[in-house]
Amino acid sequence: MNKHKRLIYILALFKFILPFLLVPSFYQAHRDEYLYMIEGKHLAWGFMEVPPMLAILAWINNLFGGGLFFIKFWPAIFGAGTFILIARIVLSLGGKTFAILLAFLPFIFTGYIRLFYLFHPNFLDAFFWTLNAYALFYFIQTKKNGWLYVFGISVGLGMMSKYSTAFYTLSLLAGLVFSQHRSVFFNKHFYFAGIVALCIFLPNMYWQYQHHFPVVEHMKELQEEQLQFQSPIKFLIGQLLMLLPCLFLWLRGLIYLLFNKRGSTYQVFGLAYLFVITLLIFLQGKDYYAAGAYPILFAFGSYQFEQYALNRSTFAKYLPIAICILLGLFIYPLLLPVAKPAILSAYFQKTGLSKSGAFEWEDHQKHTLPQDYADMLGWREVAIATGKVYQSLSLEEQQKTMIYCRGYYFAGALNYYAKEAGLPEVYSDNASFLIWMPQKYQIKNLLVLAHNIPEKDDIVFQQFEKMTVKDSLINPYFRESGIKIILYQNGNDSLNSYIENGIATKRLKFNLQ
Repeated sequence: MNKHKRLIYILALFKFILPFLLVPSFYQAHRDEYLYMIEGKHLAWGFMEVPPMLAILAWINNLFGGGLFFIKFWPAIFGAGTFILIARIVLSLGGKTFAILLAFLPFIFTGYIRLFYLFHPNFLDAFFWTLNAYALFYFIQTKKNGWLYVFGISVGLGMMSKYSTAFYTLSLLAGLVFSQHRSVFFNKHFYFAGIVALCIFLPNMYWQYQHHFPVVEHMKELQEEQLQFQSPIKFLIGQLLMLLPCLFLWLRGLIYLLFNKRGSTYQVFGLAYLFVITLLIFLQGKDYYAAGAYPILFAFGSYQFEQYALNRSTFAKYLPIAICILLGLFIYPLLLPVAKPAILSAYFQKTGLSKSGAFEWEDHQKHTLPQDYADMLGWREVAIATGKVYQSLSLEEQQKTMIYCRGYYFAGALNYYAKEAGLPEVYSDNASFLIWMPQKYQIKNLLVLAHNIPEKDDIVFQQFEKMTVKDSLINPYFRESGIKIILYQNGNDSLNSYIENGIATKRLKFNLQ
């Protein structure tokens, strides 16, 4: 192994380790991570919101106990892998040590440090977008058809990870149409590779068909609750802020690909970037949806900056890097929760970072912490409190009591901490939890987690003789602060049929047997 490859793997190892060193144990798993972890206990070809790849990784995590380290293990591995792909492209372009180090900067000092920390589909999405570009890059460079099959496998696995892989795939294909490599469409191996991609993705596609395409319903909900508030200006500003410390790298790469004669061979990647950004603006996507389009730009930008620096002064060579590192360190508390909430909140106020858009949550209000940080707090405490209420019931009452959560995040967290908290299986009809709801019920009591006491028009909750708010958890930094633990007791004879009919109606919509 030569020194450049050795450097790449040393940096990749450092990238893997860094989040584990920086984030204090005070923080718990993210609200969505609890859902994805429980999907690993219900392996299937699809789920209500995501394809199955993340659940397969969660299943492996569960084999090792499912602790926080293993939840964060896969994002860290794929983040290191993404850097390795980019660094290898840098080497293939002729880049040396300086270019490799430049390509490493975005993975440490931009939003990628958080992207590859959370066990969400986004880290897989970014990896497979990069692998798509990587395979196409080597096909262009070598003309070997084997790389088309790598491209096909990557597209298939990417679609089994997150459906937005289709956006970048379509953008790459559009880029090929308008590039000098459009002859690939006359290559039979290109279509055979497409068949490979389809075969990989087919099981999930069939699952979606069987269940009346729940992804469409999920996207409708996302559009109504979140995406309709996105604007082109907000999206474009988000692109700049997400990668601000390394702006000089990806912009240089994009300019090189689009306007430099020597970069015209790889113009497809610059065009693909423009296409995918345009597509996401049209679809009102969130800014981080485009994260996977940037690593390939970092590769070309790093190589180009190294070439630029060869005959420049030390000042010209290192000033952008110094700015990148200093700016990155300044905003680092926005990238990862590197201290307890009170300390972070004080830092954001003192530095003025609290005035940035990073503190506007999905409720369109400004808060003291970024939303993702607030989503890593309070879950264990809620589970323990719920367990105390449940354990306060007699054994006979426990057997007649079901624990129900309105939100998937509470159901996921309570199931994750169930053994420690002394809880039975916890249910919800939200998100993929609907799939796992029983069809028959024999209960008399319902232990409910909700912010508000259900209204009188919610017929199920009118079938009980008694309702008691047993506890309410207040944590100003917890996104779900104020959650109530409500015990409904002594349900009448109509209770179970009401529940069964309501759940059956919801399940019928998605053909859930």
